[in-house]
Amino acid sequence: MRNFFKKVKKSIKDFLWDVRKRIKIRQRKIGAYLDERNLNLATKFPGWAKALLYLSPALIVLAIFTFWPIFNAFRLVLYEGYNMTDNTITGYTIFGNFIKVINDESFIFPAQHTQGTAIVNTLIIVFISVPISIFLALFISVALNSIKPLKGFFQTIYFLPYVTNTIAIGLVIAYMFKSDGGLINELLGLGEFSWIERGSTHPRAMFVLIFYSIWGSLAFKIMVFLTSIQGIDKQYYQAASIDATPRRRIFSKITVPLISPMIFYILVTSVIGAFKIYNHIVALFGVTGKPDGVDFTMQSIVMYIYKYIDGGGNNLSIAAAGSLILFSIILILTLVQMQASKKRVHY
Repeated sequence: MRNFFKKVKKSIKDFLWDVRKRIKIRQRKIGAYLDERNLNLATKFPGWAKALLYLSPALIVLAIFTFWPIFNAFRLVLYEGYNMTDNTITGYTIFGNFIKVINDESFIFPAQHTQGTAIVNTLIIVFISVPISIFLALFISVALNSIKPLKGFFQTIYFLPYVTNTIAIGLVIAYMFKSDGGLINELLGLGEFSWIERGSTHPRAMFVLIFYSIWGSLAFKIMVFLTSIQGIDKQYYQAASIDATPRRRIFSKITVPLISPMIFYILVTSVIGAFKIYNHIVALFGVTGKPDGVDFTMQSIVMYIYKYIDGGGNNLSIAAAGSLILFSIILILTLVQMQASKKRVHY
């Protein structure tokens, strides 16, 4: 029986090699035929044309789903009174829609009757959750790389949030912080302390949102950091152990500098991701971004934009203005990070 399977395997292998050989011979004949008649376009294309040809599938997708929406936003923001249903406008403007967004009491400066705005909420999330999540992910990655028993088990546990639905995790977090019977209140003995429901305050709700944002973003960061740490040449650590270098100094002088490109990558992508936060807010506070019976809102800039997109009618120009403001903020912060990283990142 074993000899029979060996013969079958050899026959299949010989057949595949024969097919490959015939295809190669046919390709050479076709190429020679085209070269003789000066019809082989592949040899005439310059390098940049070949690159465009190979990249064309990706460029087409980017053009449809990235470049065109950006161009369309610049187009819509110039319209005044744009009606989506019949594609008509009442006039043109340059800064009118931007002024409407900036003067909106729910975008930058909160009104007297409410707390929190789209800009303020987003900036708090960005400048608190991003540094904490990066430090935690780096610490956990170093710890996971150091342990030997159950290493794969712990890696799986920390990777689970990355493959779990965001809304599902948000519903679990919301249940944990419920005022009546929530796990957090039961563990801390807080009774019916309100975190994200009626009777809550803006700092409490923001704490839960930041907690959820950090937990949801740890998995990808840990995966990237752990892969980078495992790729460091072990000779550096062996030389440090011979010199009896403290672990803290090994971490700051060997680990961090050698994975600094990945830290910079995670920093940039985390800032962009935090500015685009939306699903986390919906999972905790609903599509309005505001718990019932409170005098504050938890909406982010993206939620503010979606609010006007859902409104339709004459609101798309305002949504376009808000999206371009968000685009400008992210672009400026990214350029600042790239400039600041030139002396800190070692390639």
